[in-house]
Amino acid sequence: MSRFIYKIVPRGLWAEAERAGAFSGAPVDHSDGYIHLSDATQVVETASRHFTGAADLLLVSVDAGALGDALRWEPSRGGQLFPHLYGPLPLSAVTAVVPLPLGADGRHLFPTDLGGAGT
Repeated sequence: MSRFIYKIVPRGLWAEAERAGAFSGAPVDHSDGYIHLSDATQVVETASRHFTGAADLLLVSVDAGALGDALRWEPSRGGQLFPHLYGPLPLSAVTAVVPLPLGADGRHLFPTDLGGAGT
């Protein structure tokens, strides 16, 4: 599985996580019982499906290996395995947080290298 996984987060929710020392999830995560994450091959489609036109988002890069047994890869879209985190996301597992701006076409502009730093 991927070393780095990603969470798209509204800036305000991430500010709350920084104050709390961990990210407990967005409303959809709370209702589903786990934090939805994506790997590098999935995150662009995740943005398109669930965040179209949304401004002021951040792309949070996470070291999957730092999450231990709380991270599970489970079938979702079309049977594809997605990373789901059962528990809060510790800030110590975060490798980078970068803005996810909207382009002129309304799609989000992702870093060219989604590795750990997303630069």
